[in-house]
Amino acid sequence: MKQNVLVTGGAGFIGSHVAKWLVKAGYRVIVLDDLSGGFIENIPEGAEFVKGSVQDVTLVDSLFEKEKFSYIFHLAAYAAEGLSHFIKNFNYQNNLVGSVNLVNAAVNTGTVKCFVFTSSIAVYGRNQTPMVEDLVPQPEDPYGISKYAMELDLKEAKEMFGLDYVIFRPHNVYGEHQNIGDPYRNVIGIFMRQILTGKPLTIFGDGEQVRAFSYIDDVAPVIAACIERPDTWNQVYNIGADKPWTVNELATTVCKSMGAEASAIQHLDARNEVVTAYSSHEKVKRVFGDLIHNVPLSEGIAKMAAWVKTLKTVPEPKRFNHIEVLKNLPPSWAKLA
Repeated sequence: MKQNVLVTGGAGFIGSHVAKWLVKAGYRVIVLDDLSGGFIENIPEGAEFVKGSVQDVTLVDSLFEKEKFSYIFHLAAYAAEGLSHFIKNFNYQNNLVGSVNLVNAAVNTGTVKCFVFTSSIAVYGRNQTPMVEDLVPQPEDPYGISKYAMELDLKEAKEMFGLDYVIFRPHNVYGEHQNIGDPYRNVIGIFMRQILTGKPLTIFGDGEQVRAFSYIDDVAPVIAACIERPDTWNQVYNIGADKPWTVNELATTVCKSMGAEASAIQHLDARNEVVTAYSSHEKVKRVFGDLIHNVPLSEGIAKMAAWVKTLKTVPEPKRFNHIEVLKNLPPSWAKLA
């Protein structure tokens, strides 16, 4: 008999890829997504879809009671570090309170064997590179704060209720089926959309910010596989690409893959952000090394570019509807309709 698995955010980018791997592995996958950032066409064939939010306690409790889930993959989040300063209430309601609703339901139902949570390297903050799992997190933005708070809650739920968990801290994940219409996050998608619409690539500050960009096929299979490796449970794992790049180098690589002129770059005023962020992956390689291929940046971007070029329409960037604080909001964001 197939075991029931819940994937929240399963119509989103990472969630849909994780759901695909779980369906392939033979699980009965139920996707819960409110479609605020994902697309129904992303949901893999064989998965069942329930439209709704993790903030809806009644829906969450009834779904858990009905399906008696064996595993939870919680990937639903609004993952915009920079914007989170200006949407604090929305951020905490969506990324923390909604997550706690799932933990409560998992504990109360009593059938959940393991709760898998995607956190972020945003929990580390600045001046902690390379970011290693045993460092004390010092998040610098509300998004990272909410993620770290949820990590602590899961550890507490393990101690108090015996709820096993796995925490992954991915970073800068990109690839096919990512939402390129979001103007606040996913810099590779933003660059590709700007190229498709004939606009200059916009970079905050001097472009010397350092990040490691992670291709989806080096992330999703590992997340999906952890439930079949109980010896990896109740641990935190960084996951993603090893080699860091500057944003300027990234822009050049994206332009090359898209067949565009690399000179069309517009530098905007710098924003308040962690300048250098990349992590160590020695821990995840020790236990999941057989699933990690370290896809080179140029190869991964070429694959994403090939997919982007097949899109029939290019989504227009839209202003986020829940801006709560306008003070110090970057002008390029404030201009969005």
